[in-house]
Amino acid sequence: MRDLYNNLKLIGTKVAAPTDNTAVVSSIVDTKDYRAVAFLIATGTLADADATFTALLEESDASDMSGAAAVADADMHGLEAGASFTYANDDSGYKLGYHGNKRYVRLTVTPAANGSGAPISILAIGEPRAKPAT
Repeated sequence: MRDLYNNLKLIGTKVAAPTDNTAVVSSIVDTKDYRAVAFLIATGTLADADATFTALLEESDASDMSGAAAVADADMHGLEAGASFTYANDDSGYKLGYHGNKRYVRLTVTPAANGSGAPISILAIGEPRAKPAT
């Protein structure tokens, strides 16, 4: 039986619409109870005609992300370049997966040359070790 509903859990959200170059930072995700974690990015109407948005996935052993470091490409499904976008990507979606060894991860989307509203949502989804997901 096909069953995505009982095999995934929403474990973090962030919704923002920066009107400048303020970064959108996801929740800090504790990977302890998950076999895998993925971040989904959804955009709304990106108003600024020359804005770019760069994704950065970071990992740490500390719950406050102190000592955070960029995740190595080998520890990602997909690459940050593939989850980055420009003003031309209205109403689009991107994904980036994590399978590294650190306990905590977060995703940051940083605008450049953004002077108008840029609705961005970041969802963190985990595949729980224990199923079904609650």
